[in-house]
Amino acid sequence: MVLIAGLYTLILILTRQIPPAAGLFGHLLGILGFLLMLLTETLYTLRKKSQSARWGKMSDWLEFHIFTGLVGPFMVLLHSSWKFNGLAGAVMLMTLLIVASGFVGRYIYTAIPRTAEGVEIQADALEQLILQIDRQIVQLDSINPHSQKLLKQKRDLKNEKRKLINNVKSLGRTRKWMAIWHAIHIPLGMGLFAAAFIHITGAIYYATLLH
Repeated sequence: MVLIAGLYTLILILTRQIPPAAGLFGHLLGILGFLLMLLTETLYTLRKKSQSARWGKMSDWLEFHIFTGLVGPFMVLLHSSWKFNGLAGAVMLMTLLIVASGFVGRYIYTAIPRTAEGVEIQADALEQLILQIDRQIVQLDSINPHSQKLLKQKRDLKNEKRKLINNVKSLGRTRKWMAIWHAIHIPLGMGLFAAAFIHITGAIYYATLLH
């Protein structure tokens, strides 16, 4: 984003005008930005729904989703030439809304316990981990209950157990918030791309085919 902003500023200085949306650079920003947004909407969703896929960890795909979800809208914003009229203005407004929604979704996502690969941990798996910690604590007591080293291990295990118990309690509530977020974010994304395709079709028709 910094590099793109630097290039945008350089062209602004050289031409002494805001790069127009219909110009070569403006079109390039719009096309690349839209393609990145399209990748944001499709690739991460496909990877998440594919249970058998092994091409990359979910956490890495989420980072890619966030990257394209920020850079793409930024390029579309620069493509607008800071004019927000008509359908193009509506597309830009929806883009900003979906980016803001993405930040909220990221916050909810991190509240759900996951494995190192980014896969959501189920409640029964958390309960199994709690039972394992209880067994480890009992084993430490049977070895030497007064050892300072073992006492520290027991404190660490109890802290970990407390965190897991809190995760189990909050898991259901967090999933409800995630479901509500999906009910808003996904239709908003579908509406955005429907409006964007109409805008692109109209731009091609009026700016190209009628000339």
